[in-house]
Amino acid sequence: MHPNELAANRFAQRVTEQLSVGASELPYDITERLRASRMQALARRKKTAIQVRTAPALVTAGNSAVLGKGDGGTHWWQSLLTALPIMALLAGLVVINLDLDEAGTLEVAQVDAALLADDLPPSAYADPGFVQFLKLGGAQPH
Repeated sequence: MHPNELAANRFAQRVTEQLSVGASELPYDITERLRASRMQALARRKKTAIQVRTAPALVTAGNSAVLGKGDGGTHWWQSLLTALPIMALLAGLVVINLDLDEAGTLEVAQVDAALLADDLPPSAYADPGFVQFLKLGGAQPH
């Protein structure tokens, strides 16, 4: 056990002993709440202790620290294999972006072609009365 953990455990035991001395004078409902709180604290402590034991080693790589196996000797091909999924993801995102840009450009071009080939001038579409005309279904009001 680490020296800091030992010191923390000793301090916790001393605090527990001091609290236990006065606990016999407390009402029942307060002692039950304290017991429940103590159980919750112990459960949380067990969870954090388990998480600490399963954490990977901290390895220094040049001027930075990374999580790793702790063997220290990584080869260039291991780094390349580690980076391959990220490079594949980036390539996929670029392809999707290019495809969406092309689809958007084609859609705008089709709308522009339809506007230019239509009998109505483009300014008619901006007229608020034209919107009302379309809502009525193109019929003339009587």
